Amino acid sequence: MKTILALAPHPDDLEIGCGGTLAEHAKRGDEVHIYVATSGQVGGDATVRRAEQEAAAKILGLKQVHWGDFEDTHLPASSQDLMASLEKIVQQIKPDTVYVNHLDDTHQDHREMALVARSVTRYIPNVLCYETPSTIGFEPTVFMNTHDTLSLKLKALEAHKSQVERTRISLNIIEIALATSHFRGVQGKMSCAEAFMPIRIRL
Repeated sequence: MKTILALAPHPDDLEIGCGGTLAEHAKRGDEVHIYVATSGQVGGDATVRRAEQEAAAKILGLKQVHWGDFEDTHLPASSQDLMASLEKIVQQIKPDTVYVNHLDDTHQDHREMALVARSVTRYIPNVLCYETPSTIGFEPTVFMNTHDTLSLKLKALEAHKSQVERTRISLNIIEIALATSHFRGVQGKMSCAEAFMPIRIRL
C-alpha cells in the first residue's frame, strides 16, 4: 500500500485535475489524503463548499480531507505560514507520492500553492503536477488511464453543486472534464486519461 497526498488551493481543483487518478489509487488499496488550502469562499459559501468537498472525497474513496484555513484569492506569496502548514501535513502523512497543481496558471492562488509545494516536497520521491481549467503552458508526459474511474470523477464533480456552472465559458465543469479526459486519452493512446507533468519520479 502506498500513501498519496494531493494538494489544492480550492475545493474542486483536485476533482477536475486528478479525481480519476485519486480514485484509481483508492481502488488499488492506497491511502489517499487531500489538503485543500482554502474554503473557496470567494466562489461561494465557505460552509457549503467544505461540505461539497467532503462529499466528493467520499465518492472517490479518499481517507481524509485536511484543511489549510487560508483565505481564498489571498494565498500569501512565499508564505512561511503556508509552508509550515504544508510541511506539517507532509510530516504527518509521509506520502510516497504527491500531486499538486501546475505552476503556470492564471490564478494567483494556484501559482502560490505550486511554488511553496516545490520546496515542501523536495524529499518526496514522486511529485506530479496536474492541470485545471486555468492552467497554461501544460505539456504532459505522464498519463493515468482513468477508464474505470471516470464515472467516479464525474460524480465527485457533481457533488460540487454550487460550482458546476461557474466556469465562465459555455461548457460546465462536467463537460470540460469529459472533453479533457478524451483529449488526454488520445495523447496517452487510451480511451480516457488524466495527464501530469512530473517534477520527480522514482522508478
